[in-house]
Amino acid sequence: MPAENVQAISTSKHLGVVHHSRAGTTWALCDAAVTAAGAVTGTTSDPVEIQVWGAFDAGPEDVLWANGLLLATPAHFGYMSGALKDFFERIYQPCLERTTGLPYGLIVKGDTDVDGALASVQKIATGLRWNLVLPALAVVGAITAADLEAAAELGATLAAGIGEGIF
Repeated sequence: MPAENVQAISTSKHLGVVHHSRAGTTWALCDAAVTAAGAVTGTTSDPVEIQVWGAFDAGPEDVLWANGLLLATPAHFGYMSGALKDFFERIYQPCLERTTGLPYGLIVKGDTDVDGALASVQKIATGLRWNLVLPALAVVGAITAADLEAAAELGATLAAGIGEGIF
């Protein structure tokens, strides 16, 4: 077969990260997760490529590209951010039948409460038939070093699980 007809077969896995952060605190947690995920991507059986998108920028094609997602949102008025809700509204129908079983992780940061935001994201993800593969990271109040470490562990574990085919 001539070399020009040979196609490279990619064995890499894909982790997509969809986030929103107005004040920067949710981003600090997300960044810790992404940094740790990047540190383990070369140590898994299959390399893991990571793409990070703002919630307003991510679309159905990004979700379809991903073998797993990390979602990060602040809690606003007892709900996820409007940006993440907008993301879900734009991807829901195009991805509904095509992403069943998609593994995802979740980070929610709030000043006083995160329960409503956690529930709202999980309800929509359940409707999409996605699988929350690790406990959600819920941070209330000021971010501590332990919170950043927990975010890093979430990101690294999610990336390693995707790379090893566990999730």
